[in-house]
Amino acid sequence: MSSMWPVRLTEGPVVLRPLHRTDRQRWIELRRRNLEWLQSWEATVPDISTESAPSFSAMVRRLRHEAREGRTLPFVIAYNDELVGQLTVGGITWGSLRSCFIGYWIDREHAGRGITPTAVAMAVDYLFERANLHRVEINIRPENIASKRVVEKLGFRDEGIRAQYLHIDGDWRDHLSYALNAEEVPGGLLQRWKATRSAAT
Repeated sequence: MSSMWPVRLTEGPVVLRPLHRTDRQRWIELRRRNLEWLQSWEATVPDISTESAPSFSAMVRRLRHEAREGRTLPFVIAYNDELVGQLTVGGITWGSLRSCFIGYWIDREHAGRGITPTAVAMAVDYLFERANLHRVEINIRPENIASKRVVEKLGFRDEGIRAQYLHIDGDWRDHLSYALNAEEVPGGLLQRWKATRSAAT
């Protein structure tokens, strides 16, 4: 499982790669600039209002440890060599389930350019073809129209509502659950997404 990480995935100007300590300034700048844009979709911890966020270096160390253990794949999304967001594969479960979930965010100025669907498709192909997982989930608040567009463009299956599924922005929030199994994209999700984009132009 440790052979899964680190990894770099590329499709044209879109790159998924590990988060580095040298990303600190750009990451902090992006998070500050997108605070209002992201706040409604950000995970929070219930009953802990005074706990300070870990430092950037501590966050990178924790994510690297989780990746080495095969539990998380913490990618950043880069576009034309510039960090523009994050995509995290989490909840990786082996054994008879072989499942995980994906979460992501992107800089508001780079939204709507097809960067996020491309990044998700690359990650899904890696998870199915190289990590040998079977199922990928993406859970989204019903109000998050932009994020719903990503999974709809990629053809994820709508599996319905999960009541009070995650603690987001200070309260337990309902989420829509979307999923794909490996058998549903035999030619790869990225190729399907590229074909869909080509047909739409």
